[in-house]
Formats: sequence, structure tokens, C-alpha cells
Amino acid sequence: MAHVSDLIATDIDQYLRQHETKSLLRFITCGSVDDGKSTLIGRLLYESKMLFEDQLAAVEADSKKWGTQGGEIDFALLVDGLAAEREQGITIDVAYRFFSTDKRKFIVADTPGHEQYTRNMITGASTADVAVILIDARKGVLTQTRRHSFLVSLIGIRKVVLAINKMDLMDYSEKVFRTIEDEYREFAKQIGLEDITAMPLSALRGDNMLAPSDRMPWYHGPTLLGYLETVELDETRLQGGSFRLPVQWVNRPNLDFRGFSGTIASGMVKPGDRIRAQPSGRESTVTRIVTANGDLPIAVAGQSITLTLADEIDISRGDVISAAEAPAEVADQFEATIVWMSDEPMLPGRPYLLKLGTRTVSATITEPKYKVNVNTMEHLAAKKLDLNEIGVVNLALDRPVAFDAYNANRDTGGFILIDRMSNNTVGAGMLHFALRRAHNIHLQHVDVDKTARARQKGQRPMVLWFTGLSGAGKSTIANLVEKKLHAMGRHSYLLDGDNVRHGLNKDLGFTEADRVENIRRVAEVARLMVDAGLIVLTAFISPFRSERAMARALLAEGEFVEIFVDTPLEVAETRDVKGLYRKARRGELRNFTGIDSPYEEPENAELRVNTVGCTPEEAADQVIARLREFGLIH
Repeated sequence: MAHVSDLIATDIDQYLRQHETKSLLRFITCGSVDDGKSTLIGRLLYESKMLFEDQLAAVEADSKKWGTQGGEIDFALLVDGLAAEREQGITIDVAYRFFSTDKRKFIVADTPGHEQYTRNMITGASTADVAVILIDARKGVLTQTRRHSFLVSLIGIRKVVLAINKMDLMDYSEKVFRTIEDEYREFAKQIGLEDITAMPLSALRGDNMLAPSDRMPWYHGPTLLGYLETVELDETRLQGGSFRLPVQWVNRPNLDFRGFSGTIASGMVKPGDRIRAQPSGRESTVTRIVTANGDLPIAVAGQSITLTLADEIDISRGDVISAAEAPAEVADQFEATIVWMSDEPMLPGRPYLLKLGTRTVSATITEPKYKVNVNTMEHLAAKKLDLNEIGVVNLALDRPVAFDAYNANRDTGGFILIDRMSNNTVGAGMLHFALRRAHNIHLQHVDVDKTARARQKGQRPMVLWFTGLSGAGKSTIANLVEKKLHAMGRHSYLLDGDNVRHGLNKDLGFTEADRVENIRRVAEVARLMVDAGLIVLTAFISPFRSERAMARALLAEGEFVEIFVDTPLEVAETRDVKGLYRKARRGELRNFTGIDSPYEEPENAELRVNTVGCTPEEAADQVIARLREFGLIH
């Protein structure tokens, strides 16, 4: 939709040229449920004359039919349409609107007000220049107001419109407006928001939307559209930063051309500039800036380009090309703020995928340092993060990445977390700084390695990971398998769930978070034992696929053998030697797998042993036979 200009009819080329040169403002509207966001956006669209011609024709016909003012019906139809979208669930996610006036083009991200969909606000806010935070004048500053404001501050939006709406329902009271404004500004100081323009509105009646309201003569500030049309944009923020080009792909159409393509995240570049490829640290000089429309003498933030370099250096997708004199940092451990966006809680020790720019790596989160109470800004102790909670954590990645602190560069400092099993986005984060140990702790080279240790023992090291319900027979079968391996002269070690909890993991309970940490520690110990050249057997319920996938990822291809001891729950309960199922059924044992805590069956285990139709000895023979079949033992 576009502003209606007389030039459309008289000089369309001139109109298009004017439209191309207009600045673009991206802004977000957010607030609580029923604060009037749809009405506010509808009023902006309608009064700025951004309606489709067919809608205008329909309204004119309705006006004649009902004898009412076309403008009144027109606005009502538009607002009803926006409300209908909300009822249909469309604005559970972010809805984007595009419009323009004769002064500026706009993209507005309309975010849902319901608390459970706060996570979706991150999407709309990530590229916004201004946040319009709505408050219902009848309700004042709510928890959702504080939560949205805190997220706006975290994301780096510095210009805020405090739109105190529905003033018509409060008799346009200046006292009500000032009270809400003072309360909000006091809170805003705590989160670093300073550039705040408060304005009293009635989106429904149009007060202070496009023109000053006669009903509030005590207000002398800008109208909403007047502010949006004239607010200064920080267009130099990215261009003024140091050059960063996250590499999206390596372009090599022939042997004579090798270029590195991507969108410039910040700064500018020109032929002859010295650059550094990260994380490798290799340097070279830019020779050409190639685009579909020919070579450029200079390129700036936001442009998609291909760089050619003077030297043949190794650069891959996910690397970052930086200015040599001001390169990005490189690290694999960080402090970061995370906004949790999943119904499933964030659990320390659980592996996730982290996407930073064009790079995707494996990441593990340690126990949160703290989470933030958005009402009081208190830092609260936390073992995990639940949906919409915000916390500060330490992150460990499986490899070094190039980055900047988020407050210096959103593109190279902002990341998302992805669930490894479902591929759903579960969190969004902002990097603060690299942890000191990331720079000071390095892998020590050793001359006697895994290959040498395995050769000495005459075997192929591996992990035999037994998983299944309590009472399935994991420990019994694993013990028999180890006896058979020992009789064959193999060097092995059995890590049993109960035994490990008497020592290494005696500090852990049976909550979901503790179970994740239990398996993380066992997986790391098993990895070290494989490095020692041993055949390691583990007998743990290990109920979650994510943790079993994490254990597998720690080892080389072919070194992890998942063995699902498949025993139905009803059969496992009849074998209840320890009496655990009986306690769980009576409610005396919480978080017991199969009763009030889930067990996620393996989907692609190397071996599935059904213990209903065989003895433990026969099951152990099946495992040995399968290992021979795989060529893992001889």
C-alpha cells in the first residue's frame, strides 16, 4: 500500500523517483492484550490514505446503501479486518504492514500481546529502529509492558514511543497520563532506556494520531505520525562500524575466479583494503567487489557482494571477513543473555545448535548465572529458564567462532538457539564477551594418542550405550557383555547408572535438569575412556534423545553403538526388584521415568534387544554377534 499522490496521475515516473529516495523507518508495536494495537495500526493506515482502491469502492457503495459517512465505515472495516486476523491466530506470530506517506516509507511489525507469545516479539524487534509501546490508560504499566520494554532494551532499540492509548475512556485526564508516564520513566531508567517520547492517544477517535487533539490542549508534543515521519534514523550505525562480511557461500564458477559472497553486516570496503579471515586469522587484500550489475569502487553495510582476494586463503561458509586493523574477536566460550522461547525449559548441559550469522555450531549452556525479574529487575538464582524468561548464562561452543559484542554489532553478536531434534528455534541471545578461559585454556598436545593406545591393546575403542526403562535389564546385559569381552581378552570398563551416582554424580537428583547433567558427565567420561583405547559400556536409562545424541556427537564415526534394551513398561514393573515402581505409583518417588517423567525411545539405534522373549544371556550373545557383524570386534 502506498500514499496517494497527485503525481500518480500526472507524472508516474517522478512519483516513483520520489518514492525510491524516501527514507525507510522500521518500527514495532507491542504491549499487552487489548491495548489497541490493531486500532492504532488501522488508524495509521486509514488516515494516511493507504487503502486499496477496491476497498474504497466497496466502502463508497456501503455509504450510499446505509446513508452513513464513508470514512467511518472505511475505518471500521479496516479495524475489523485486523481484528479478524487476530481472531484467526495470524498475529500469534508477527504481522508486518507496509505503508508510506509523502515524507517516509514504513514497515511496522505488529506483535502479539499474549504473554505466551512474547517470544515472537523478538522477531519483529530484531530489525526495528523505533518501538511503539502501547499502554491502556485504564490499566497503566503492566508486567507485559515491563517485559516488552526490557526486551526492547536488550535488543538495542533506543528510541521508544510510549503510546498511552484509550485516553477517551479516562476523560482525557492529564493526571492519568502524567502518572503513567512517571511510573514508566522510573522503570525505564533501570533498563537503560532514555530516549522516550510519551504521548496521550485515542486510536479509536484519532486523537493525536495525525493531528493535535482539541480534547487534550494540555499536551504540546508531537502526534504519532508526526513523530514517525521526522524521528532521526541512526543510518550511520552500521556504515560507521568496522567492516564485517559473514560469508554465505564460496563462489567459484570457473578455475580463474574464486569469490566470497555475502551481505555486509557493518562498515564499508573497497579494493585495496587489507582484510582478515576469521576464525583462521589469515590476511589478504581485496582486489574486486563484484555484483550482478558490475564491479563497485566501494560497498557499504546492507549490500550483497562478492569479494575477490589477492591471496588463495582458506575461507568457508560461516567464516567472517573483517577489517584487518579492527577484526572481530574469536572465541568458543562466552557470557550471554538469553530469552527463552520454547515451552520446553532450557536445561543446563543439554546440547543445542547455535546459529550466529551464517555459522551454525553445537552449543552447551551451563547453569544460568541468574534470571531477571522483569517487574523489579532483580537477579534471581535459577537452575533453568522457562518460556519467556530472560537470563544470563555461560555458553560453550564446540569450535571457535568470530563475533562482536551485541551492543557493538547486532548481526555478529546476536544468535538463536535451535533444538537438535526438532529443529525448532528455542531461544534468542546476545553475546556480551568472551570468557577469559576461552583465550587462556588450550588443548595440550600429547604424543601418545588414542590410536597408539588402541593399537597397544589390539582393539577398536568404542562406547556401547545401553538405554531403556528402569528394570529393562540394562545393567544385567551390560555386565554379561563385559564378561564375554573380558574372556576374549578385550580391555573394557562398565559405567553403571547406580554406581556412578555413588561418586561422580552423587550431587545430582532426578529432576529433568539433573538427568541431563548426569548424562553429560557420563558422556564426557566415556569419551576420555575411549581416548584411552577402552571399550566402554554404559548402562543408564538416559531417557532423552537429545542427551544420547550429544554423547554420540562427542565420538568419532563408528565409535558409538546405541543399544536399546526394549522392555515394555508393564513388564519392567513386574521385575521391580528395587521397589521403585511401587514407590512411584504411590507418589513417594517423583520424576520417575515411565511414570511421571518421559522416556524417549531411540529412533535409529544400532541394536534393539527385546528382552520379553529372551534371557539376559541370550541378549548378551545378540550384542556380541552384532558387534562382530559390524566388524567392531573379531
